[in-house]
Amino acid sequence: KFLELCTHLTEEHPEVIPFLSGRHQKASRDFLASAELRNVLSRCLSRVRTRRNKVYVYINELCTVLKAHTLRRKLPLAAAPTASGVTTTTTTTAATTESSPQPPPSSPGAASSAPSPAPGGSKRQIRYLENLLRVYTGEIRRLQERELDLAELDSEDSSYLQESRLKRKMMRIFERLCQLKGCSSLTGRVLEQRIPYRGTRYPELNRRIERFINRPEAFPDYSDILKVIQKANARHGLGLARRHMENMAQDAFREVGNRLQERRHLDLVYNFGSHLTDHYRPGED
Repeated sequence: KFLELCTHLTEEHPEVIPFLSGRHQKASRDFLASAELRNVLSRCLSRVRTRRNKVYVYINELCTVLKAHTLRRKLPLAAAPTASGVTTTTTTTAATTESSPQPPPSSPGAASSAPSPAPGGSKRQIRYLENLLRVYTGEIRRLQERELDLAELDSEDSSYLQESRLKRKMMRIFERLCQLKGCSSLTGRVLEQRIPYRGTRYPELNRRIERFINRPEAFPDYSDILKVIQKANARHGLGLARRHMENMAQDAFREVGNRLQERRHLDLVYNFGSHLTDHYRPGED
């Protein structure tokens, strides 16, 4: 339906529909059969019906989503040259080198003054990823506004699961975008703040425990803390008794557990919510 409607609206530019069909053919089969594509198509179709003068904008949005799920084809490796070909090429290169004058050696100052290639991606790559983030943001907002019935709770394509998959994709796109821009991917969340630990009088143990509890997705238990202390004791030759290490592990586990739990609670308070409740005021609504 979307293709039929766009065909009539883009008669002045007949090259648009073949381009869209090409993007559709290059997309992966899993994505073509997914609920995510059906949702994008239904949204674009409803928008084109209401605002026909923006048809090219919505076609571009659909092409952006299809391009993000394009199959990557591996190029075949070139065949290795024969021995005779290598000998001929080597002889020709040597003769050319002898006949041509060699350039004078460059000075170290000239080599250091040569500009090094700037890290990061092109403006086209950055603009494409930023546009893809905007598309996914709109799709997530639409999924949050959809009503969820009981029949969808056991479905693998429920609104909540689709929203979760889109958010994971957005995180990967955001990290790639930060790499291309050469900036940090830290967002300022409470979970990203480092927790210092100074619970013992041994700096070696403090450094090991602090490094362990600040790993991503880390929420250690008592046995994990005890193993860290035992390894640090053996590595640095602290000579701690087993009973002493167990007592330190218990104290460290209580302190670390409370601080990690408090950090997760603060992160939930600061980030939990939805755009549907942003304008809610308890005293007014």
